[in-house]
Amino acid sequence: MKNGFEKHRLERIRGWMQGYVDDQKYAGCSVLISQNGNEVFYHDCGLRDIANKQPFRRNTVARIYSMTKPITSAALMLLVERGLVHLDAPVSEFISGFSEARCLVKGATDITQTEPCATPTLHQVLTHTSGLSYSFNSGPVSDAMREKKLDFAPGPQTLEQVANEVASLPLVFHPGTRWEYSVGIDIIGRVIEVITGKSLEAFLIEEFFDTLGMNETRFRVPKGTQERYAALYTPLAGSSFDLSATAKSKDSLRQADDTENSPFLDTTLQSGGGGLLGTIDDYLKFTEMLRKGGSGILSPHTVSFMMRNHLNGDIASMGPSSFAEQPMEGMGFGIGGAVVLDAARARVPGSDGDFSWGGMASTFFWIDPVHDLSVVFFTQLAPSSSYPSRAQLKALVQGALR
Repeated sequence: MKNGFEKHRLERIRGWMQGYVDDQKYAGCSVLISQNGNEVFYHDCGLRDIANKQPFRRNTVARIYSMTKPITSAALMLLVERGLVHLDAPVSEFISGFSEARCLVKGATDITQTEPCATPTLHQVLTHTSGLSYSFNSGPVSDAMREKKLDFAPGPQTLEQVANEVASLPLVFHPGTRWEYSVGIDIIGRVIEVITGKSLEAFLIEEFFDTLGMNETRFRVPKGTQERYAALYTPLAGSSFDLSATAKSKDSLRQADDTENSPFLDTTLQSGGGGLLGTIDDYLKFTEMLRKGGSGILSPHTVSFMMRNHLNGDIASMGPSSFAEQPMEGMGFGIGGAVVLDAARARVPGSDGDFSWGGMASTFFWIDPVHDLSVVFFTQLAPSSSYPSRAQLKALVQGALR
């Protein structure tokens, strides 16, 4: 085992977690740390359901939202490995609506102000450099996405239907020229369906979940787990996904989604960018697969390729800021997650080469290849920009290393 930990320093994490619960910032949370394949720390505290006074436990089923993205991205790379697709393929080969692409003109204030542009490649879609966006970003395309509800939220539509509607909108910029967090990985999920002829979930179960033993990770609340399903909370007065909202709720833990009427109980939409639910142990199995170089599912060379920076510089150098689950300075972006290029410039203690991503409900993971670490943090509070818990947890873990 490399380095190891000072036990008394690791124990600080317990108090830090309890502080978030006591201050009513998080209803409950859990942290799981593995080094060199061995569990070195686990702790949970607080509640998964305040109204019913149910504790947040290791087997709590949580919404991982954008931590779905690395899984879907890895699934596409499996198809790349098999020679079924290449990353420079235009997305229009799989979703015809992207043919004859158009993007907004510079300074556009209306969605009709467009010009012809190149069709984005799968690589650009994977790395958020395609010109796609999210409804919670700013601008006319995001406004249209918000109006048409095109964020691939759980509901009665199919992945194909929503992907086709997104393809009918213009892109925000010429592909490859900027970075903007987007529904791109949802589009990749649809590409996987087209290539394989299977639903996204069926492919993930067959190729990843069954092999890794991720038996409680699905796009609906897994059968038999509803009693362990966590409620979702927000400190905002309005939508928990309104990142520009300034109005706070009088209740810092206002319930945004309960366990009895959640749309994740019967959704048909399988969102490759944000739709999975699962347990903390299930997600560690996925991160450990990557840390160990693919575990026979993916080639170690493919995993190494995924965890490299695929941008020309850091995210901050790729244009105006949009919402992201990570800092932008000193951070690159690979296939499915962010890559630390310079921990000092990112201003978060860690190792250069750390690979990570988070979800809108404040969940987070990172893999540290220098210290052979996998770390997973679960909670259920949206939006994830509410508190600096990710940077704090990284500092606590880094500070506990020998």
